[in-house]
Amino acid sequence: MNLDQLRENKLIVLECISGSKAYGLDTITSDTDIKGVFVLPKQNFYGLHHIPQISNATNDVVFYELKRFIELLSVNNPNILELLNTPDTAIISKHPFLNKVQSGQILSKLCKDTFGKFALSQIKKAKGLNKKIVNPVSEERKSILSFCYITHEYGSLPLEKFLHENNWNQEDCGLVNVPNMKHIYGLYYGKNLDYNGIIKSEDSNDISLSSIPKGEFQIALLYFNVDQYSLYCKEYREYWDWVANRNHDRYETTMNHGKNYDAKNMMHTFRLLDMAIEIAKEQKVNVVRPNREFLLEVKNGRFEYDDLVKMSEKKRIEMESAFENSSLPDTPDLLFLDKLAYELRDQFYSL
Repeated sequence: MNLDQLRENKLIVLECISGSKAYGLDTITSDTDIKGVFVLPKQNFYGLHHIPQISNATNDVVFYELKRFIELLSVNNPNILELLNTPDTAIISKHPFLNKVQSGQILSKLCKDTFGKFALSQIKKAKGLNKKIVNPVSEERKSILSFCYITHEYGSLPLEKFLHENNWNQEDCGLVNVPNMKHIYGLYYGKNLDYNGIIKSEDSNDISLSSIPKGEFQIALLYFNVDQYSLYCKEYREYWDWVANRNHDRYETTMNHGKNYDAKNMMHTFRLLDMAIEIAKEQKVNVVRPNREFLLEVKNGRFEYDDLVKMSEKKRIEMESAFENSSLPDTPDLLFLDKLAYELRDQFYSL
């Protein structure tokens, strides 16, 4: 089943404009995101082909099946609570039976985590982007040789420097294990001794050992810093995966404002923290944001990252206090939601 079939079979019961245009934070370049709810035909729901969600290729149009919609409401999912409370100006169509679903019967102190903790996670995400931009990883991948060191006088010397100073090739080196000394090897050198080298190739992920003839002189001890190499491999993979998958437009915006953090993520941090505070104090979800100018300033990179972290910490403290003093229940009424899911579906199938 696809989006066209939902429309053709009149299965959509809620369709709304979402995202920045619903929040009142849209600009000239903003896309139009659509979210909504549909109800599966009886044969699909009762059969083996339940479909929880249908979206287009870019995920800017997403419809949730009624069961999934209620499930997400039961855990106070921010996206679904926003969808339920979409302002009238952003609702494209809505079946009257959905008027039974009122967020006042669903909101709970779970929102402190679903809105608040998610918001604060965006700060870490923005900081991670900052790290990637400020500390780019060279596309040329380092080999194990860059993480090996030779004992030298009272300290150590990088293996690559040692080889260069002696005009030696790593392929002419031989290594043997040193008993009781993890990741430490005896280093030998000989051009015509058929040693296996320190590594078999630049892509090797481990040291290569050799058979050493009796009487050969051990040049030095070699230490392979496995932990340093593993960390480098992880950071290299994460960085170049990020480069391959990053949102190009958002990256260009980040580079243009020069603050080295994802300003859009930071904007959503403050939007979600404010919404969480409002839920605790007012017991309702305000989708349209009253502080558009401030949020757009954050999005445009008008603030330093450290200043935003300090402001968000004040918001976090305010949010914690608001929920501590809130009269909201600890969790939603699951019995009510279970009954609601049944009644709505039964009503739809009776039409």
